[in-house]
Amino acid sequence: MMRREFITLLGGAAVAWPVAARAQQPTMPVIGFLSARSREESAHLVASFQRGLAEQGPVEGQNIAIEYRWADGHYDRLPEQAAEFVRRPVAVLVAVGGDMTARAAISATRTIPIVAVFIGDPVANGLVVSLSRPGGNVTGVGNLNAVIESKRLGLLRELVPQAGMVGALQNPDSPTAATQQKDLEEAARAIGLQIRFWQASTELELEATFEAMAQNQILALHVGADAFFAGARDKLAQLAARHALPAIYSLRDVPLAGGLMSYGSNFTELFRQAGTYRPDSQGREAGRPADPAGDQV
Repeated sequence: MMRREFITLLGGAAVAWPVAARAQQPTMPVIGFLSARSREESAHLVASFQRGLAEQGPVEGQNIAIEYRWADGHYDRLPEQAAEFVRRPVAVLVAVGGDMTARAAISATRTIPIVAVFIGDPVANGLVVSLSRPGGNVTGVGNLNAVIESKRLGLLRELVPQAGMVGALQNPDSPTAATQQKDLEEAARAIGLQIRFWQASTELELEATFEAMAQNQILALHVGADAFFAGARDKLAQLAARHALPAIYSLRDVPLAGGLMSYGSNFTELFRQAGTYRPDSQGREAGRPADPAGDQV
């Protein structure tokens, strides 16, 4: 996608939106907002995205409309939700909550502009051609939240130095689970730490997993970056407190819900950037990483 086209698309002037979208929506253009997370725990992120839009002129309900679809951590819902936006069609598709959302959007359309918040390396994951020239109809902002697991593991070791073995909680349905596990295994070897992996993709599985970790005398826990864990932040904080298990998370939301500590990207700022993002003739980069240490507790 040409950068000047994107400026025009999100600039707020109805005449600048694609012809097909104008035909469907004569009053105002529509942004499709697709997230792997849930509406309830994403309210502050949506508000930040709306603030970013307003900084550039578009205001929901005044000169644009926004329709939302939430997968609630069920990644298999994303392809059909993306397809709904394409059938509508929307003028721009915003894909957040994980690279699986961006992938679903890209698979659904090669013509509707896509603005994504990437959680890993979008180039390595095959989502864009390069950071400076993403190519096709995709652009957006990125963070390193899914690729700084080794840093979180090191902080956990400093917090609980007596733990010879730590637990690592992952969602087996996450497309970044294998990469995260590899990074953690390498980081654990580098500091002489044993690590045992546990998996959960439902709240019932979380209950059983924490019980099993207690029985196996796991003294510290690393929780991977994942949209399901973001939605289960209250449950994670409660279970860790119940079992007196020190844990580190990728999202600041969990410590705010009662968890111990986090280290990761500032998602509030990332969502604001997604709202303001305007590829331009000055060569502003797509998919550029945010400061990975921008959000820590």
